[in-house]
Formats: sequence, C-alpha cells, structure tokens
Amino acid sequence: MSDVIQLLPDSVANQIAAGEVIQRPASVIKELVENAVDAGAQNIKVLVVDAGRTSIQVIDDGCGMSETDARLAFERHATSKIRQADDLFSLHTMGFRGEALPSIAAVSQVELVTRMANDDVGIHLTLQGSKMVSQEPVACPVGCNFKVENLFFNVPARRKFLKTNATELNNILAAFERIVLVYPEIAFVLYSNGQELMNLKAGSLKQRISDVFGRKSVQELLPVEVETALCRISGFVGKPEYARKKGTHDYFFVNGRFMKHAYFHKAVCSAFERLIPVGMQVPYFIYFDVNPADIDVNIHPTKTEIKFENEQSIWQILVAAVKDAIGKFCDVPTIDFDTEGRPEIPVFNPENDPVEMPRVSFNPSYNPFASSSSSSKPKPVTEHYGKTTQVPDEWQKLYEMQPPPIYKEESLFLDDKGDEHPDNVISEKSPVHYQYKGRYIMTAVKSGLMIIDQQRADIRIRYERYMANMGQHPASSQQVLFPEVIEFSPSDSVAVQKYMPELTNMGFDINHLGAGSFVINGIPSGLEGLDPVRLLRNIVADAIEKGVTDAESVHASLALGLARHAAIPYGQVLSNDEMERIVNELFTCSNVNYTPDGRTILAILPQRDIEQLLG
Repeated sequence: MSDVIQLLPDSVANQIAAGEVIQRPASVIKELVENAVDAGAQNIKVLVVDAGRTSIQVIDDGCGMSETDARLAFERHATSKIRQADDLFSLHTMGFRGEALPSIAAVSQVELVTRMANDDVGIHLTLQGSKMVSQEPVACPVGCNFKVENLFFNVPARRKFLKTNATELNNILAAFERIVLVYPEIAFVLYSNGQELMNLKAGSLKQRISDVFGRKSVQELLPVEVETALCRISGFVGKPEYARKKGTHDYFFVNGRFMKHAYFHKAVCSAFERLIPVGMQVPYFIYFDVNPADIDVNIHPTKTEIKFENEQSIWQILVAAVKDAIGKFCDVPTIDFDTEGRPEIPVFNPENDPVEMPRVSFNPSYNPFASSSSSSKPKPVTEHYGKTTQVPDEWQKLYEMQPPPIYKEESLFLDDKGDEHPDNVISEKSPVHYQYKGRYIMTAVKSGLMIIDQQRADIRIRYERYMANMGQHPASSQQVLFPEVIEFSPSDSVAVQKYMPELTNMGFDINHLGAGSFVINGIPSGLEGLDPVRLLRNIVADAIEKGVTDAESVHASLALGLARHAAIPYGQVLSNDEMERIVNELFTCSNVNYTPDGRTILAILPQRDIEQLLG
C-alpha cells in the first residue's frame, strides 16, 4: 500500500491559515497597521477603495526593511518579534506569530515598497497568491508602503460571502478605532474612495477620544487612575447621568492591545449599580498595564481574547477604581432620570417660617340620602331577583353615569380549538375601558376580560404605520424650533448616511455637515416633546446592533426603533377616548397578538375562570 500522507505546499498552508487570520478587509488593515506601529512609525496613512475589496494601502514612516527581510517577511512563521518560546511571556509588540503577511499574500495581490534609513535605494516586491512575481530596486522614502489588491481573488467562495461595502467599511472603522485609541501619540489618516474619513493628530488620550467620537463625548467622562503591585489601571468612565440603553462605547485595552472581557465588563457595571437604571450602560475606555508574564495573549489568532493569571484580584481593583472615580468627581450624582411632568417638591428650609396647616371645612349635618323636596317625576325602579324596588332621587345621577350595556352578537366565531378568534373580539368589546396602574387597558368582551399592554399595542400600531409610509411616500415632518447638531463616531456616521433615505421617508429632516456631524431640522409629526438627538441616536444604535443589511430589514429595524421611542410610556394616564382609539387601531393591524420583536400585546381572562375565582 502506497503512502497517503504528504506535506502540504506552503501556498496551500498559507491559504488555510488565512481562513483564521484574514477574515475580511478589516483584518488586513488591522495586521498591516499593527506592523507599522511595531516598526516605530509616527505617521500612518490608510487608503481603501470599495471598502477594501479593490484595494487597501497602508503607508508608514517606520524603520522599513532591508531587501532580505522584505523577501523573508512573506514566509510562514517568519517574525522579528520573538526568538524562542519564552519570549511569548514577555511580549511588548502587537504581532508575534509571523502569519499575517504570508496569509495576506496567499489570498491577494501584494505590492511592497520599503527602504531603511541607512540604505540609498529601496526594494519593490510584487506577489500574487504567495508567488513572487517581480523584485526591483526603487527610490522611495524611509518606511513601508503596502498595497493589497483584489482580496480573495483566488478564494471566490470567501469573496462571495463578503458583506456590502457599507458593512465592510463599518468593520474597517471599528478595527481602526481600536488601534488609534491605544496610540494617541501617533498621527493617523484614513481615506475611503478618496474621501477623508479620519485625520487624527498626535496628542493626548482625551484629545484622541474627542477626535474620534466628538467633542461632547469627552464631557461625559470621568478619569480613572489607580496603581497597584498587580497592575496599573487608567482611562475614563462615563458619568451616571449620561447612561444609555444603546450605542455606548465600551473599550478594554491591556498592554496596548484591544481585548474583549465579559468578566471585567461586569465589574464596571457593578460599580454603577443603583446609580443608573437597569438595562442602561455607560461608556468606558479602560487601559490595563500588566506584567506580560501574568497574561496569555496566544489564545486566538485575532488576539482579542486574553487570559489573566490574577483575574479575580484585578476585578476587585477595577471595581474599586471606578467607584473611586465616581465618588471623587460626581459630588451629587443624578439618580432620578425620568422627572419630566412630575410636580416640583420644595426643599425644606428650617430658616423659613412654618406654613400653617391647611384646614378642611365640612357640614357635619349633611346627609346625601335625605330627601330635601318632593318631585313630580316618577321614581326610577330597579329589578333585583324578581323584586321591584324604587330608587331614591339622589341615586338617579349615579345610574346615569353607568356605562351603557355591552352589545352582544347572537353568535361568536370560534376556531377549530374552540378558542375565540382575535378578529371577532373587536365586535364584542365594551365601549368603556379601565386603565390599570397606568400600564394596562382592561375592557370587557363576550368571553371574559381583555387586558392590553398599552405601550406594546402602541408600538405595533406605530410600527405598521411607519412601514406603510416607507413603502409609499415620505411622511410629514415637523420642523424643530432650533436645529440640533448630533455627532457620531466615524463607523456610526457611515451607518447614518446609509440609513438617510429611510429616515427621510419616516419624517426626519437631516443634513450631513461632514466629519461625523449631522443637523436635525425636523422630526416625524406627532413626536413633539421628544429629544431629537436622543431619539435619532437610539434608532441608529438599534439598527447597528442588529447588523441589518438588506433594504427590507433596514426599513423594519428603523421603524421598530422609532415606534419604541415614540410609543406611549408606562404611567401615562389615558382618557377613555384615547384607550378606545388604541384598541380600535390595534385590531386593524396585521398581528394583534405580538409586537414586531415578539412580545405579547394582549391576553383574555375567560369568564369561566373569573367565575371559578369568585365561586
């Protein structure tokens, strides 16, 4: 029997490795920019065309490479970062595996122009699918100039499953942000299709956060600083009053490397316990300086999962540091966020004269059942268990205030299981409704008592209304008195520009000012009194979180986000006419039972269950 095991060629092995290291254009940018940082660059320029599908170019002014190093850099497991296994426990560089460049060259067409400071001329290399095509000397500045074209040209399945340009550009911006937030002392520039998206000058960390996420974002932050024998923690956390449900910026960095750590995220959240409402989050930018021997970054090729030797101790230090920042810089944290429409209670001042206690006047001899004068009108009567009883005159008004009798049909359509069909409930309801605890609408139907969640019902009604508007013509817009300016991060700004046509159809009047800034001139009619900035930010955050791509999903996501924030809040008192309108409009919807995100809207307590409870 002949041997069947054979050694794979390097080109095939590199393509297999590229499946983990190079997942999308953002992975290429991450690896090339990290190499530029490790090379000591002070200015890094990134240019992408068609979100990296056509071309990715990274230019830096680092130390550059010699002719031999330039050729060897594309060999698998060739690296200048480590020499032996023990070096893994004292890493001070971003890269160390020696897999990035050969993986990139295996699935693209690469050009490299590089020169070291002590060389007179540089070297120009051209590779295609891991094969060296040409090599020639060239005059060029010190540093490296990588150009990656036609990514995944020889892996059509991988190229086919790339997302839209807007989605891939969002991923590029997210990866770019994670790097620029670690190195504020380095200047970065990012271009997309010739348009400048970011131009970040070298400066402080606070200035870098301001340049990336907007000037207003810095006003929401509190400094964090603590140093112990185990680690040093620095950075910023958000103020409690700026907590949000969606769209917060949460970043952890350890030794200059971005990481995801759910355990430490829980530590930050626990420090804000009872300071912010449940479900809200604050932004944070936390930097850990830890002995490299106490962490392990060699877990996954993306290097975002890191293990800590003293994880529990660092967790306690982090909680204490965040609490200390809150106590030090927030003298009077705002606890109650929902104060709109509430009565203003004066603060007690002992120096003021005490106010006289209010007095109540009443007539102790008043009897509401006493007859003051006779009436020629016939006494109303009521029948009770076959006996006829006259009703006092004073009770006549109470009887007139009672709701009219419930209209009942002779027959009721039942489905195959014998249950009441939702389409026929509307014809059996009482015209008078009762609001329970500012949350539920209760009304009588033939089969029992129907209970409707008023907010969820309004979400369903508004959602279908917005979806209908998107499919036909732009909805009416209400101009705001003073235009509001809202700033988004570069990645969110791309998403907003993508959603602009749908937002316009919903009734928003928005203009792009450039550099991630937008001006809100109008909002959909019927939403007067809502904060336009918070409304738009939450809607966009909902859509980004769901990661919607196709037009129909974008419509549904934006419509649901707007319906959620415009719906009737819990606690709002409704008149009978308002409750009647909600019930009637709900039963004209395509689905009366569930909200678009699957939450139950109504329930019916059957008459037989009520009789059993009271029997």
